[in-house]
Amino acid sequence: MNSAAYELAQVNIARLKAPLDSPQLKDFVDALDPVNADADGADGFVWRLQDDSGDATDVAVFGDEWLIINMSVWRDTDALTAYMYQGRHREMLARRREWFERVQEAMATLWWVPAGHRPTVAEAESRLLHLRTNGPTPYAFTLRTSFAPGAAEPVSLAVPDDLGCSV
Repeated sequence: MNSAAYELAQVNIARLKAPLDSPQLKDFVDALDPVNADADGADGFVWRLQDDSGDATDVAVFGDEWLIINMSVWRDTDALTAYMYQGRHREMLARRREWFERVQEAMATLWWVPAGHRPTVAEAESRLLHLRTNGPTPYAFTLRTSFAPGAAEPVSLAVPDDLGCSV
């Protein structure tokens, strides 16, 4: 199967500890534009969900006003992980417990889409619910248990343990 025919979609959601306009979330909100600009310029970045403000903080997910969504499309898992674990995004990941509740259920998933496809929030919700119910499968998977485009067998990827990221 031609992997260039596919791109990697990712979604992650987070439950806010406080309203976005609160002092507790000021550093997070202030970092959104620079972190998004870093993503937009990253090697392998294809697309990200955004509303009229340039981010996705006003996009509803699972009908819960305390959840925020980040969804993007990348060339492949290598491009996504190279962005996630360096620079400003890595700094934000390290501080996520200041801004977001610790949640037991899966809050992030990956899936392959045909090149040029832009996933919807409903599609992302469906993939995330599938991961929560079935664990990693080719339909919805994680960085730790990843699948190649069109594959049925998992692909092992190294994810830095020091971040405690369950993606």
